[in-house]
Amino acid sequence: MTTIFMTGFMGTGKTTIGQLLADQLQMPVIDTDVYIEQQEGITIAEIFEQKGEAYFRELETAVLEKLSTNEQKVVTTGGGIIMKEKNRQLMKQCGTVVFLETDLAVIFERLRGDTSRPLIQNQERSRIEELYESRLPLYREAADVIIHTTNQTAEQVAQEVMQRLNLKRNGETNTV
Repeated sequence: MTTIFMTGFMGTGKTTIGQLLADQLQMPVIDTDVYIEQQEGITIAEIFEQKGEAYFRELETAVLEKLSTNEQKVVTTGGGIIMKEKNRQLMKQCGTVVFLETDLAVIFERLRGDTSRPLIQNQERSRIEELYESRLPLYREAADVIIHTTNQTAEQVAQEVMQRLNLKRNGETNTV
């Protein structure tokens, strides 16, 4: 097993669960959004505002290409990374893709008041629902494993990911 890619819509817990997994497996964790912010020296919201979404999506692809190594790691992705076919292919070729599926009502509750996500700023609920519905088939297409997270804690989800991938603590693996 090389890389575990955590995918899902914004607010599904990718970052939190990815960190829990990395801690339990004693593997490094890389958040693609944080990585991009560090490389660019500005926030994701500022990238969207100053350079546009298309530029940001190219940065995501560049990050995935850079992370496409045989090193064991957990990569937590931005919610829109699956929109590009190339990104879906890179993740599938370089590791195991885990889709964290969460009911939209729970996502709305988690994101209420979150000002760090440019695609939901000043958006009608219906627009966010459309975005979610448009991405859902892509998440499912890319996924090797789908975990329904709606009624689970982050710890329970991390445990389920480990069980479904047949992983043990401390980086010891069986088969994937």
